[in-house]
Amino acid sequence: MVSIAPCSEMEAEPSCEDHKDPAVEPTEPEVRDATSELTDSDGHTELPCGPAEESQEPCGKEQTETESCAGESKSTEIKSPTDPERETGETECKAQRKLRKTNSWKMVRFQDPSIDDEVLERDSSAESLFPEYAMEEWTSSTFEELFMKEDWQDITDDRLLRKKVLERGAPCPPQPTWGQEVTVKMQCVLEDRTVVEKDCKLVFVIGEGDVNQALEECVISMQKGEITLLLADSQYAYGLLGREPDIPTWAPLLYQLQLLDIREKPDPLTLPVADRIRIGNQKRERGNFHFQREEYSMAARAYCMALDVLTTRSRDGNDGGMEAEEEEVCDYRVKCLNNLAASQLKLEQYDEALHTSRDVLTLEPNNVKALFRTGKLLSDMAEYKEAMEVLKKALKLEPATKAIHVELSKLVKRQSGGNDTQEWRAKPAEMLGENIAPFLIPSKKKPSGISWKFILGALVVALGSLVTSVILTARN
Repeated sequence: MVSIAPCSEMEAEPSCEDHKDPAVEPTEPEVRDATSELTDSDGHTELPCGPAEESQEPCGKEQTETESCAGESKSTEIKSPTDPERETGETECKAQRKLRKTNSWKMVRFQDPSIDDEVLERDSSAESLFPEYAMEEWTSSTFEELFMKEDWQDITDDRLLRKKVLERGAPCPPQPTWGQEVTVKMQCVLEDRTVVEKDCKLVFVIGEGDVNQALEECVISMQKGEITLLLADSQYAYGLLGREPDIPTWAPLLYQLQLLDIREKPDPLTLPVADRIRIGNQKRERGNFHFQREEYSMAARAYCMALDVLTTRSRDGNDGGMEAEEEEVCDYRVKCLNNLAASQLKLEQYDEALHTSRDVLTLEPNNVKALFRTGKLLSDMAEYKEAMEVLKKALKLEPATKAIHVELSKLVKRQSGGNDTQEWRAKPAEMLGENIAPFLIPSKKKPSGISWKFILGALVVALGSLVTSVILTARN
């Protein structure tokens, strides 16, 4: 189960500004440049202006549900346990180490729906979730030292993902497997001990990409009830891109984890429709997170998982949703399908993107984004007649959208075999009315009649005759 708790508003669908589509400029003839970009996070680069899939006004921006990341900053002292082998002064120095916190702009988190709303609020304070385990390794050791320590276990062969068990689970406890749902308590810090993640009940399904690879790999090696330290190289966390504004590029992370619960992943078709909407929308938001990071394969995978959940059908094949729920499910399916089409275009999967865009039109025939993508793809596939019909329909719905006019102009030139004998001339939006059929304006042709060369020659002859007559007259 996934949700995003940003500290700032995020767009929920492809949006548009001033009826411009940076992804579909006249100088960009390729399909992927004209139709694949999206601002959905829903945060992907903009597509042609049109009514957004969230039942919003044209060119409007729906804001995703946000959870407040604001909170009064706290600096909590975490004291190291007394070590009889160390001097008192050194122990006191360690005890004064403070953890700092930052407000994560884009904290992807997963919550157990059974817990109270108060718990759902993200705890961004610096107070430790494991005060009894504030040892030196958590509070002061450098990550380089931890990567070299002999009492840490290697989770991966490359020694870039290591853990140290602080408290083992009960005797013979179960271990999670791929596809199971787990609940963990966790907190995460950078090397300077800035707190960047904290959650007392983080819920995710192993193997579905709900969290970073470090957490998945570690949890699958843990037993129920186990408390462990996890040291993750950036390759298993947020890598080159980091995570603005709190996690820098190539930043290793140190986690404290406790595996609280293990259970089978619930069958979405057995859940109430309201829960399916919540889970599906959270999966979609996770896809948006990956799309923003240009991880298009993972984004497409998340959107597909969201579509699997967003249905009103039950296991016996009956439709168990109310009319209002069915409309909401349809609305979110349209969002997921549009975002999936954008991801497929980024992956240059043009046939799949066309199929996905047509699925959008099945649910919402007047969706301008899907109409534009469909028309653009059909045009590039030389299906000119159908492309013209689809683009004309999109233009009727959004007559002021420049990208549609640009694409229609390209389509007319392609129909004419590439010769510049005809051109699409956009009408003023207020004059289109119900008649949006493209009209052709002939290009400038050579004027009919006497050639200009002939006229020039005649003028030269006449001038010469005049000069000659003047000279003869003067002599006489």
